[in-house]
Amino acid sequence: MGNVPPHLPPPHLRDPGDAWAVGPDGQKFWGAFGAAGLLVWHREAGILLQHRAEWSHHGGTWGIPGGAIRQGEDAISGALREANEEAGVPAESVTVLFTEVLDLDFWSYTTVVVESSDVFEPVMGDSESEALAWIALDLVESFDLHPGFGKSWPALKLKLEDLAN
Repeated sequence: MGNVPPHLPPPHLRDPGDAWAVGPDGQKFWGAFGAAGLLVWHREAGILLQHRAEWSHHGGTWGIPGGAIRQGEDAISGALREANEEAGVPAESVTVLFTEVLDLDFWSYTTVVVESSDVFEPVMGDSESEALAWIALDLVESFDLHPGFGKSWPALKLKLEDLAN
């Protein structure tokens, strides 16, 4: 157990989904069963962004709370669980609007977009965040975004702006 990073529980306590998926070209993605993130939107407050801990994959960037999907878990449940663990997102305050899936054949990432009925105070529930903040839609792209989130943000923003009108 000496090579288990301090932020992870011992291997015998982890879900088998807490592992790297390795593509045919050797590229690695976190989550043996895929991963999911929760994009929390409030019409007045904006988007809940997470400043990722330096030790994490693409650490120091801003994105949405999320992570590996557990064995037998669907993407929406995984995104809600991860967002609650990492940012204290109350599942009872959000409504699923839509999902976007990046499917690489051997691994997938699902962005679950929800609308929050409340502007709740996000809470860092684990060591995966350096900060959590509500950010206006028009300011999101001014942050140093996680590469995957940065690539998907323009299309997600357009959908949210359509819903707001």
